[in-house]
Amino acid sequence: MSQKGFSALIVALVILIVGWGSLFVINERERAVQLRFGQLVGADLKPGLHFKFPFVDNVRIFDARLQHLEVPSERFLTLEQKAVIVDSYIKWRIADVAKFYRATAGDIYRANTLLSQRAESRMRNKFGGLTLNEVVSGQRDKLMNDITSNLDRVAREELGVTVVDVRVKKVDLPPQVSDSVFERMSSEREKEAQEYRSKGQEMAEGIRANADREQRIIQADAYKEAEIVRGDGDAKAADVYAKAYRQDPEFYAFTRSLKAYEESFSSTGDILLLEPDNDFFNYLNNKSGSKK
Repeated sequence: MSQKGFSALIVALVILIVGWGSLFVINERERAVQLRFGQLVGADLKPGLHFKFPFVDNVRIFDARLQHLEVPSERFLTLEQKAVIVDSYIKWRIADVAKFYRATAGDIYRANTLLSQRAESRMRNKFGGLTLNEVVSGQRDKLMNDITSNLDRVAREELGVTVVDVRVKKVDLPPQVSDSVFERMSSEREKEAQEYRSKGQEMAEGIRANADREQRIIQADAYKEAEIVRGDGDAKAADVYAKAYRQDPEFYAFTRSLKAYEESFSSTGDILLLEPDNDFFNYLNNKSGSKK
């Protein structure tokens, strides 16, 4: 190969190397910044093919996908000064690449550390304003939403990242607190159960009282109707007897006497002591069959 051809090959290689070092690609899952002598000259480079000056410019590429941060277990105090141990996690992603780079120098580990510190301080404040029952009950969802919103606002301003979600995985009690809390909760549940029993007994007594009152009212109404019917029957019977007596007083008196005889001597052991001329024997002494 001639000197001229060799020189051309060298130039071509240099151009290829320079050209290769001048181009870079950002894909859809990445975010990047361009630095020139350590100074930021290109912020939030979009996905695609980009150009840089070789040996002068430097490109820092970051993962733009959702990041998962396991927050170390922390011990917090509730409103009544009860200790709880909280395990949580944070979902976040880069929102402002330039701010993220300035705050963390592009170090994901440092970003996680700063985010954990800010999350810890906000959780401590939030848990400190709630009782233990509120922490372990349905208040937790609202608590996490408030922490997420507050932490996202701070993280955007200071770190250039957006916090998508903050969740508590587990809330434990220290061993020395568990027994006392369990006993207190058990006594509260027993008290609540006793209140329900008392209310049930009170309602039962009320139902029994109403039933007894309705029973007495029904019996009184029935007795009243029976007496009315009985009175009507007695009145009709008396009217029939009166009419019969008016038609034949002698026969009526005779049948009444026979009825009296039948009822008086219904048993063989019955004894009746009367004067012989007593009116009771009127029809027994009158042989002719007529009344004296």
